[in-house]
Amino acid sequence: MTKDKTQARRDHLAKMRAQQKAKERRTALLMWGVGGVVIVLIVGLVGFYLVKQAKETSLDAVVSAKYPGSVHVPAKVSYKETPPMGGEHHEVWQNCGIYEAPINNENAVHSMEHGAVWITYRPDLPKDQVDVLKEMASSDYMLLSPYPGLPSSVVVSSWNKQLKLDGADDPRLPKFIQKFKQGPETPELGATCDSELTTTTAENPIPEASPTPTGSPAPSGSPTAEPEASPSPTSS
Repeated sequence: MTKDKTQARRDHLAKMRAQQKAKERRTALLMWGVGGVVIVLIVGLVGFYLVKQAKETSLDAVVSAKYPGSVHVPAKVSYKETPPMGGEHHEVWQNCGIYEAPINNENAVHSMEHGAVWITYRPDLPKDQVDVLKEMASSDYMLLSPYPGLPSSVVVSSWNKQLKLDGADDPRLPKFIQKFKQGPETPELGATCDSELTTTTAENPIPEASPTPTGSPAPSGSPTAEPEASPSPTSS
């Protein structure tokens, strides 16, 4: 009888061990399953974020043109784009910096010929957004000014490149600046953006027509020594 009890106890312990091992296997499988789901979710979320970020910062909407450089004119120019992104311009370039009032297209275009990026914004843009733009335009080779009649809240331009934005917080703006400031299409890459011309349109307007030579001095600023060339073609 004792022998039967001992065997029964052994069988019972063996059964308990088998049940415990089976439970441990189920727990391990459950943990691996949950872990796998978590990993899949994390990978999916990271992938979604990267795709979303790439889409939000894409520069596919940048408009391009084919304006040659070094085409100087002494009068106002009728530009195809608003604001312009290249073409004929005044011999004096605008001193790079931040302006509280509109500046002459013709002077700003010359600055872009030297590699500057010109950020323009509607005059009614909220102050907090203007402050963001001022921070971005605080480095070298940057122009910032209000511009009445813009096709969007903010437009950023460099030579032969332009992008319309809905606001100052658009993540494409810093990417545009990084890519196109002193960009590969800059006609006079490395030329200075410093100039004595720091006036606005209201203070120093460009004449509507070419003035008759009278020996009078040229407008203030730092003119280039570039020769004039034939008029530029329209953008493509």
